[in-house]
Amino acid sequence: MENMDPTVVWACIIGFAVFAYVVMDGFDLGIGILFPLLKIGPERDQAMNSIAPVWDGNETWLVLGGGGLMAMFPLAFSILLPATYPLMIAMLLGLVFRGVAFEFRWRDPRHRRFWDFAFTSGSLIAALCQGMTLGAILQGVSVEKNMYAGSWLDWLTPFSVLTGVSVVFGYSLLGATWLIWKTERETQQHARKMALSLSVATLVALVLVSVATPFLRIEYWQKWFVLPHMLFTAPVPILVALSSVVLFRGLKNHSDRIPFFMSLMLFFLGFVGLGVSVLPQAVPPSITIWDAAAPRESQIFLLRGAVFIIPTILTYSAWAYWVFRGKVSDEGYH
Repeated sequence: MENMDPTVVWACIIGFAVFAYVVMDGFDLGIGILFPLLKIGPERDQAMNSIAPVWDGNETWLVLGGGGLMAMFPLAFSILLPATYPLMIAMLLGLVFRGVAFEFRWRDPRHRRFWDFAFTSGSLIAALCQGMTLGAILQGVSVEKNMYAGSWLDWLTPFSVLTGVSVVFGYSLLGATWLIWKTERETQQHARKMALSLSVATLVALVLVSVATPFLRIEYWQKWFVLPHMLFTAPVPILVALSSVVLFRGLKNHSDRIPFFMSLMLFFLGFVGLGVSVLPQAVPPSITIWDAAAPRESQIFLLRGAVFIIPTILTYSAWAYWVFRGKVSDEGYH
């Protein structure tokens, strides 16, 4: 460990945790967003049954990402949190209401309509806030003397609204393609129709964000449109186009799994594009990951723990998905 840069390693770990959260919690947030479009009864029950075994474990990655940021990049945490307080508070409240609604809709059938509304609104608010937080960070944060120097609503801009809506569409696409994979008959057919429309909406949103981002800062423009950087970034939009073709072909050919994995690929490529634009900044445009990092000794000490914790999380997550790998019915998995 003496010859490596633990700051870069921890940046990769936190990036991996955030992406794992998007992958694993994105589809069940998407199901919550789509919930009003599902028929009351079997469709909604199948949708809930499909995520019941895994939804709470998925949020482990959110804890790891947020906790890792606070411990390993405390300066970035101390700036980004005040810059996005309203979004963070709304997101956490949305996740709380969503979690409560998930449990209570089964236990309190007399008020199921209310709990369904709470499940949908909590999912929508959480997804929207996550996307707007991303936009707020991308557009840059005002910093003076290593402290947040902006106002309460600096995060609220047309660009952050665009990224928020884009994440809502993207999560909804993940939810629809997950239902294609995990359900059968009428529910699967309905999910396939929704996935087709959501694929178009997600790609349009992705293109709009991709076009707008380079105009936020000259550094972003240089990384995407100036040689030699362009040689390394050009494969990203090409792979997005190829993944989109495979996604639509999978939907057309009634594939169960290809649409979901291609949706994940679109998220992965978007995540790569985000990393290309932002890194090595931890708080754009002024604070790098090395400026924000904790002492090297602290990073190495906690890195030893991460070596054991991350494989453990991956193992029990993989086991849960393996055990509940079948299709779902109104009663549960089969």
